[in-house]
Amino acid sequence: MTDASPALLLLLSLGLCCPGAQGQKITVTAKFYNSKTTHPQSGNSLELKCESSVDNGVSWIRQDNNGTLHFIVYISTLSKTTFKGNQMTSSHFGTFKSGKSYRLKVNSFKAEDEGTYFCTVNYNQLLYFSSGLPAFFPVTTTAAPVKTVPPTTQGSQVTKRDVCLQSHEAETSKEKELNFFCEIFIWVPLAAACLLLFIALVITIVLCQKTRRRRCRCKRPANGKPKMNPKVPSQQI
Repeated sequence: MTDASPALLLLLSLGLCCPGAQGQKITVTAKFYNSKTTHPQSGNSLELKCESSVDNGVSWIRQDNNGTLHFIVYISTLSKTTFKGNQMTSSHFGTFKSGKSYRLKVNSFKAEDEGTYFCTVNYNQLLYFSSGLPAFFPVTTTAAPVKTVPPTTQGSQVTKRDVCLQSHEAETSKEKELNFFCEIFIWVPLAAACLLLFIALVITIVLCQKTRRRRCRCKRPANGKPKMNPKVPSQQI
């Protein structure tokens, strides 16, 4: 399951209210802010950049080694941020927006920050994901000692088969989590839009009833002129 609460998911989905052109191709790209960066360094800051063809707000998400998705922050078009736990600020992360470019800064990169980073854009009732950006510490390779491989037995073959089955089950679980995450992004804004339409309908009905009552109180005669009582001239003696 993801770390994002339903309230944060609703905030992430508000971008769906903005209309867009049908058939428009949306591109979302995540990369390191410094083109020379290839791996994060322990204790140093790491800056990521998300570029989108539309300016409709961006969400940053991290997927750890177990395949679990972790919500980091949502950046609106007005540079307002919503972090995990519905917080407006974070001491561990920083953000910056310039045009259609949304930056994420990880202060003092640690082992728990390793993973694959994605940025997402909600546009025209669709969720667009960038390609995953791996951010892992560089692996130091050492020469492995030469070992004698024992002959393959039936028992070892069964063990390999079990390992493959477990790996397949893990991949299926990741797909289910990602599908659940996408369904929330789609259905929550639809429900919010229906609620807004219902409120607008109620307000319209109330205003119409008030206007009708005012018209009923001010009825005029059929000929359009009020009736006047004739005055009898006084007779002088």
